[in-house]
Amino acid sequence: MAIEASREAGGHGRIRLGMVGGGQGSFIGAVHRTAARIDDQFELTAGALASDSVRAKASAREFGIANDRAYSSFEEMAKAEAARPDGIEVVSIVTPNHLHGLVARAFLEAGIHVICDKPLTTTVAEAEELVELVRKTGKVFAVTYNYTGYPMVRQARAMVANGELGEIRLVQAEYLQDWLTERLEASGHKQAAWRTDPTRSGPGGCIGDIGTHAYNLACFVTGLQLDELLAQLSTFVSGRRLDDDVQILLKWKGGAKGMLWASQVAVGNENGLTLRVYGTKGGLEWVQENPNCLWFTRYGQPKQLLTRGGAGALVEAGRITRVPSGHPEGYLEGFATIYAEAARAIRAVQAGQAPDPAVIFPTVEDGLAGVKFIEAAVNSSASNGAWVRIR
Repeated sequence: MAIEASREAGGHGRIRLGMVGGGQGSFIGAVHRTAARIDDQFELTAGALASDSVRAKASAREFGIANDRAYSSFEEMAKAEAARPDGIEVVSIVTPNHLHGLVARAFLEAGIHVICDKPLTTTVAEAEELVELVRKTGKVFAVTYNYTGYPMVRQARAMVANGELGEIRLVQAEYLQDWLTERLEASGHKQAAWRTDPTRSGPGGCIGDIGTHAYNLACFVTGLQLDELLAQLSTFVSGRRLDDDVQILLKWKGGAKGMLWASQVAVGNENGLTLRVYGTKGGLEWVQENPNCLWFTRYGQPKQLLTRGGAGALVEAGRITRVPSGHPEGYLEGFATIYAEAARAIRAVQAGQAPDPAVIFPTVEDGLAGVKFIEAAVNSSASNGAWVRIR
């Protein structure tokens, strides 16, 4: 039941991990460092942790990184670590969005595997370049769409793949928050400032920050590919430069329809990510704020509550379950699953082998799909809600 990423392929030591971004005061940096430690597969050994060199050095000391491996820039770090016999084997990228592509390219070209926060990049062209570079280098590239690492999400995916819902007809995804209900970015709030700044966040605000999570989750569980969308991106807070509410109609290849609503101004919602999928034989519902449960209904039968580690749990959920049923697992463990799966893939590649087919994590191709979704939604909204085909 517990995750045990195989160590045979890449030796018996922990995988040497570097980090770009994520210094003192970074929410997501702390999440990634915690996730990397949970299954004991990684050791943080180097970092370019902040754009300010003083803060970068101070962060490195706090995180236990040796002074000579605390770098002032990601370019310096990639070059120096690639030259060391004990250099990092993988880098975690937790910068604002506009730097993802530049940093990823530098480390891939240095022969280093990559784990990157989402969205992959801020443009489709840059994302496509990364896809080609990953294919050329053969390096592992994971994108931390962390909700794909929840056991009951894996359960839902397996149930759809096994045909328990029949042919999929309807897919509804929503991700609701309220933390940007007021113009928090004007107060100097670091997280709000860069997420609402188009030069750092990219062309999408809410759509890129949380809408892409809801979209990725829908694709991951259903296995469907999006054909067209019609989007309305709204900015309700005066003075804000990017969208804070997103409402989208979806047409999936094969005929299924759907809707996606993402908002950061929906008062009373904290982290309301929900997925509902309905087919010809049944339906399911998963709510991230109660992540250890999955509702499933066969047509004409009473609704069933499936629980993580409980009766009816499938092997796909069990292989990433860490503790017995009734002991909650959630956000940090979901992130940790992505890191553990990436560790399995890295060790396989180091041994010249293909990863086990059971190993699943969002790839650079999934990252590209997310950027295409953002671009299409922005273009649709700019065209007064025209239907836009996903390219």
